[in-house]
Amino acid sequence: MDARSYYRESNFRVKLLSKHIFEERLVKIRVENTDVEAVEGSTCADALGRALSGKRFKSCVAARSEGILFDLAALLPASVRDGSAVLEGITRESPEGLEILRHSAAHVMAAAVRKIFPGTKVSIGPALEKGFYYDFDPQRIFSPGDFTAIEEEMRGIVAAAIPFTRREVSREEAMRIFEEKGEIYKVEIIREIPADMVSLYDLGDFTDLCRGPHLPDTGSLRAFKLLSVAGAYWRGNEKNKMLSRIYGTAFADDASLSKYLHHLEEARRRDHRKLGKELDLFDFHEDVAPGMAFWHPKGMLMRTILEDFLRKEHIKRGYELVQGPQLLRRELWKKSGHYDNYRENMYFTEIEGDAYGIKPMNCLAHMLIYGRRLRSYRELPVRYAELGVVHRHEMSGVLHGLLRVRQFTQDDAHIICRPDQLEQEIIGVISLVRDLFTLFGFGYRLGVSTRPEKYIGTIDAWDRATNALKDALTKLGMPFVLNEGDGAFYGPKIDARVTDSLDREWQCSTIQCDFTLPERFNLHYVGQDGERHRPVMLHRAILGSLERFIGILIEHCAGAFPTWLAPVQARVVSVMDKHNDFAQKMCDALREKGLRAETDLRNEKLGYKVRAAQLEKIPYVLVVGDKELEAGGANVRLRGGETLGAMTLDQIAGCIQGDCDEPFKRGGMHYHFS
Repeated sequence: MDARSYYRESNFRVKLLSKHIFEERLVKIRVENTDVEAVEGSTCADALGRALSGKRFKSCVAARSEGILFDLAALLPASVRDGSAVLEGITRESPEGLEILRHSAAHVMAAAVRKIFPGTKVSIGPALEKGFYYDFDPQRIFSPGDFTAIEEEMRGIVAAAIPFTRREVSREEAMRIFEEKGEIYKVEIIREIPADMVSLYDLGDFTDLCRGPHLPDTGSLRAFKLLSVAGAYWRGNEKNKMLSRIYGTAFADDASLSKYLHHLEEARRRDHRKLGKELDLFDFHEDVAPGMAFWHPKGMLMRTILEDFLRKEHIKRGYELVQGPQLLRRELWKKSGHYDNYRENMYFTEIEGDAYGIKPMNCLAHMLIYGRRLRSYRELPVRYAELGVVHRHEMSGVLHGLLRVRQFTQDDAHIICRPDQLEQEIIGVISLVRDLFTLFGFGYRLGVSTRPEKYIGTIDAWDRATNALKDALTKLGMPFVLNEGDGAFYGPKIDARVTDSLDREWQCSTIQCDFTLPERFNLHYVGQDGERHRPVMLHRAILGSLERFIGILIEHCAGAFPTWLAPVQARVVSVMDKHNDFAQKMCDALREKGLRAETDLRNEKLGYKVRAAQLEKIPYVLVVGDKELEAGGANVRLRGGETLGAMTLDQIAGCIQGDCDEPFKRGGMHYHFS
């Protein structure tokens, strides 16, 4: 069904005439799993009401047939009337229903804003994954202080149960309507619409350009909340006017909304930027190095522990450690295809008249290292790993703490192998992904991203690479989704999205299969037949950007790092000054055992010092007073408030070491960390 046919079928005014004409003509239709008879001029709502239970029908906010969504007030599609298609109900709790509900909420908010703030112009107001927003051009910039009045007006619109009424008009008529209202942004959008007819939705005296569908009426909008306000350039172009964007959310019921708002509050409490300062891990100085982190001693110690672990784990799995330079001549980036396909994300500089690119990734150096000599098929696979510092240009507006930076370190590696080894190498990388995410307590899901519009290489090579990735996942019995057109410009990839303790998804791992760059860099190996053959390359990063991963991990565990990774594993706290010497000796003894310990010998109350250690998320707090001094041990408390009681030095060391080892054993890695 084309767009014009859809608009004509769903026009509400046509419905009234059609129902009169066809009121005696009954047709057999199928609604979900039920066959019913309906008047040929029925609306989708009429048909759903005949087939669905009362409870399910009341939860419906729209209908769907052949993948197209319809308002409940729309006429039955022709394909449903002639029996060739099925009609389905879209409930408010479903993903599609929530999107419709949130999009409708954006219209309600826009109507409320226009009424409270006359003269405000509207632009666009889409639904988002967890909410909605609307961009306004107001007489003055909005602030959160305006939310109370806007929400109150929205509640009035909801209480009035005003219908969302759809109408189809010509493009010229739509332009006239919005020109008369002074809605310059809507006029600009309509000018660029190629169709002759467009659809409008009326909500009382508020009219908006929209494809729909929408809720039957505003009374169906039960639970909503305005969340924040931000500036946004019209159409994302910094040369255009800055608009005022109001974000909100809406859910099917109050309980779901309350749960989400609690989720947001918990996310704010766990914000890695806030915790990074509180725990003295890192900071940013945007005036001198925007998008680049300054690591403080504790933060640097923690990431060094992580890096050392990653290096050891890679060596154990047959990787060799390498390192390439930060600068490479521009000609090399042209040869690789990065200059034509990626240079907007790169930084360039000049040395003695020659242009150099600052590396955004490590693969070129690794290929040059491989290509320094000819290799036998017996030497493959070659696995090069590098914790390489890279730079990528990001617009200042998208920089976000450690999660979006301009300088970062990748746990990068490149595997150069024979085609017959490719599947097994992919399986090995996926196993490493599984082990590391299990270690950190993350869930994850996998996706295979296929050839984008802008790509290098042959379609045959792309197909072979894509099939190799799919086959490896299938062989492991691991489910995956297809992300069509989302591959890198040089090859398809497997992406792993981790799920944290707040059920948020983050993109981390990537495994990219590349037949093209080995050809561009003329890489070979000598096969069993004595002839030269072209190897295949896997680009892979497991944790991805270490900065980003650390930011995710901070929020995942609310700053309470696992004991093996905590920069300070134990703090020895003296009760009184006379216990200071013993406290220091205990700290030194723990350090000699390879544990990270420090003291708090301040002349403060014991409760204050214990509380300070717990706020700093230190796993073990060791209190020493008269009894502990006499027994030669400490009273052990955990950062969560639990008390383990009196323990000797050896018992304390064993307890901490066991705590360090436990997540590795749980993940089947059997890794002794010290």
